Amino acid sequence: MLYIGSHVSFDKNEQLVKSVKEAISYNANTFMFYTGAPQNTNRCNILDEKTLEALTLMKENGIYFDKVIVHAPYIINLANRNNMEFSVNFLTTELERCSQLGVKYLVLHPGSHVGVGVDEGLNNIIDGLNQVFTNDKGNCMILLETMAGKGTELGRNFDELKRIIDGVKDNNRLGVCLDTCHLNDGGYDINKFDDVLDEFDKIIGLNKIKCVHVNDSKNLFNTHKDRHENIGYGTIGFDNLLNVIYNKRLEDIPKILETPYINKIKAPYKEEIEMIRDKKFRDFINL
Repeated sequence: MLYIGSHVSFDKNEQLVKSVKEAISYNANTFMFYTGAPQNTNRCNILDEKTLEALTLMKENGIYFDKVIVHAPYIINLANRNNMEFSVNFLTTELERCSQLGVKYLVLHPGSHVGVGVDEGLNNIIDGLNQVFTNDKGNCMILLETMAGKGTELGRNFDELKRIIDGVKDNNRLGVCLDTCHLNDGGYDINKFDDVLDEFDKIIGLNKIKCVHVNDSKNLFNTHKDRHENIGYGTIGFDNLLNVIYNKRLEDIPKILETPYINKIKAPYKEEIEMIRDKKFRDFINL
């Protein structure tokens, strides 16, 4: 079955209900959201009555809650010691919020070493995740996102992700989120996506893939820039992205769109989801 959705909003008043209503408007059957602004620590209390209302809406509209994803805020950076205590504490709090909401998966950017070097940065991430899992005994999994390798980003290849996973004691609570734009920009050829999956399986294991971010790219292959483009409008291309979305080995994995707004004001997700379901590209931007 195709589980397809996009990033949606969450606010302090309507909370998950707002997220579900937005996903319904895109004809999605899953979605991803932040539990608060990704750039700061402002967080509202989770209202259980709103969560229950949202669950009812999901059941009524064919949205699969077990495929819903939370994304951790960008300000978490486990790779540098200067930010470690804050990042561990805030990530622990985010996991607790996921558990209260009943969400199973939290996507995390592994972090940027900011000059301390790759080895020390990876060791810091491992140490930070071990602290987080010591603090939090819930069931929410952290999904390490594949990164483009911009600046000092880590998680830029499968070997770095493997090293993190192997170093974390409770690594049954770790999975991976593939991002097609990041893979392309990081040097993995989406034109040969089955080869990419073969390599991932050999190094980490396909069972660790729990989410796919489906984004086209504004950048050429292996340029390490990380700029998302709308589906079919970038250098990866519509057909290649369809091959990712409908790949049999990822059949039960939620696919989440994080593509840019049209003219910075209109969400493209309804049109993109329709194209994906129909398997037919339509130029909905330049009409």
